[in-house]
Amino acid sequence: MQGKGKSRKLVAPKSVGDYLERIRAISKATQPEDRVFTNITGKPAKTLYNSLIADLLNEANLRGTQGVPRSMYCFRHTYATLRLQEGVDVYFLAEQMGTSVHMIEEHYGHVNTIKHDDRVLQGMAGWELPQPEVDVTRAKASKAAETGAGSSISNLSL
Repeated sequence: MQGKGKSRKLVAPKSVGDYLERIRAISKATQPEDRVFTNITGKPAKTLYNSLIADLLNEANLRGTQGVPRSMYCFRHTYATLRLQEGVDVYFLAEQMGTSVHMIEEHYGHVNTIKHDDRVLQGMAGWELPQPEVDVTRAKASKAAETGAGSSISNLSL
């Protein structure tokens, strides 16, 4: 795969490879180094997102925050988030995505907080918040004094 001038190999499930091979069988891309997603002339399909994916997302009413259309970057963000939640090593993920560990940690640091919340809560098992000791009779009397209830003056009709 090539993006932003960098070329790298990607790891994908066999099902993705099988699907891409089915696409290759009906496309102009016949060689392993040929691009799979091309236009009718065989040139890279730069408008694939605009012509296909954006339409699918719109039809499914899948929009970003405040109704903003989703971008291709959303898929990258989802991929990184899911891989980190699955425990993929941050160094491997950064290399595979063609970015730095620093960028992964900066943009996806919240994932580890969410991923390990059960560990944090497990460590707190048995912790109970102290319950304040309250004299019920005194609390009722105090409440009555605040609202004027029980006062002979407040019960008079004028």
